[in-house]
Amino acid sequence: MNSEQTNSVIFQTLGTLSGKQVGVATLNMEKALNALNMEMIQALTKQLTIWAQDDAIAMVVLDGAGEKAFCAGGDVRALFHASKAHSGEISDIATAFFAQEYQLDYLLHTFDKPVLVWGDGIVMGGGLGLMAGASHRVVTERSRIAMPEVTIGLYPDVGGSYFLNRMPGHLGRFLGMTAYNMSGADAHFVGLGNHYLNSHDKEPLFDALASVDWEGDIGANHSKLNALLEAMTGRCAVPLAESTLAVNQSQIDELMSGDLSQVLARASGEKTIEPWLDRALKTLLAGSPLSLCLIDQQSRLGTDMSLEQVFQFELALSCNCCASGDFVEGVRALLIDKDRQPKWQYATVEEVPALAIEKLMASPWSSDEHPLNQLGC
Repeated sequence: MNSEQTNSVIFQTLGTLSGKQVGVATLNMEKALNALNMEMIQALTKQLTIWAQDDAIAMVVLDGAGEKAFCAGGDVRALFHASKAHSGEISDIATAFFAQEYQLDYLLHTFDKPVLVWGDGIVMGGGLGLMAGASHRVVTERSRIAMPEVTIGLYPDVGGSYFLNRMPGHLGRFLGMTAYNMSGADAHFVGLGNHYLNSHDKEPLFDALASVDWEGDIGANHSKLNALLEAMTGRCAVPLAESTLAVNQSQIDELMSGDLSQVLARASGEKTIEPWLDRALKTLLAGSPLSLCLIDQQSRLGTDMSLEQVFQFELALSCNCCASGDFVEGVRALLIDKDRQPKWQYATVEEVPALAIEKLMASPWSSDEHPLNQLGC
């Protein structure tokens, strides 16, 4: 296997019996649970663009260093410091970070060749943005997948406005408001994972990829990768477990139906001995009221927005959250001072003015000036 390395991403090419190659990108920030920083985003975008145009590359694999995580999110500490230094303003650092992250996510969503993400261990926030864009999303019995932005004054971005609204019933709304930790089975049920293997199948998978008779036909290569993964799934020692979300979907749908005040009233009055639901409801009730209002609005967008429109919308909303939302305070309380006592701008959802939500959702740029106005062109 040939390799190139930056400090934060290792790029390798795996030779195969067909003569074609498999490009492998390994996020290499193990101590930070492979959280994405700007260097990693830029390196991945550059290399994926090269591999997309290289006829020798049949497919691409994204994985993470270490045993704990594929990718636990983005570098919110850097965003915190930039946003705090430019309070009330859209910072250049936030704009550049989110714009380049969303361009990378879009690149993965529109990548013609097969892209396999090894979603073992922790996959959160920005990691889920990478995973959601891949054609082949492998989860395992060790996967722990979540969108925890409500706890830091943000909302499920990285395309969440696209993929959450395409989940069964009100599950997308539930995941966004509660930061619920999905198992591999849960992620498979809602469509974030579309293949299942065991955590110890990683090395056998790479061996098998080297033995596939890859072609120059991209469609054929997608079919060959599907067949390989399905065959390996059938031999898993630990079968796909029952999904908690699937079993309890009717209860979740009932809980999350109606307007936000109704959801909060049910969450406050819910008496449960189920640990998964108790933890989810406590997170919802402790989350940023601004974030809950934004997630509520996000859940009402439906499925009419194109992928390009989703990322353009999210760039404006994310930058606004950093400039004047609850993001700085949320990150301070959870990751900087670690007192876990955030002082949100509004104590309750009822106190959040409609105008505050409108301002956060309004683009700070004209259509001609929008940093992502060329997305998809």
